Amino acid sequence: MSQLARTPQQLGALIRRYRNLRGITQSDLAAKAGVRQATISEIEGGHDAVRYRTIADVLAALDLELVVQPRSKGSHDSLEDIF
Repeated sequence: MSQLARTPQQLGALIRRYRNLRGITQSDLAAKAGVRQATISEIEGGHDAVRYRTIADVLAALDLELVVQPRSKGSHDSLEDIF
């Protein structure tokens, strides 16, 4: 299932959703990604000062990947309906 995230908040919500679907805690994910539980909390909360390397490690720990593509023409308001 492909999901769209354009903001740190949307990315954090997606990471939380996939973590919950896998039935693991923030602490479990942190251990698997090699970061602190507080870092997972920051990412899921949409904190925008997280390094890309950390995001990449968390995505890998969830067996997810980042795909870059041109923006769709949908409005920002319609994206909120997705979440």
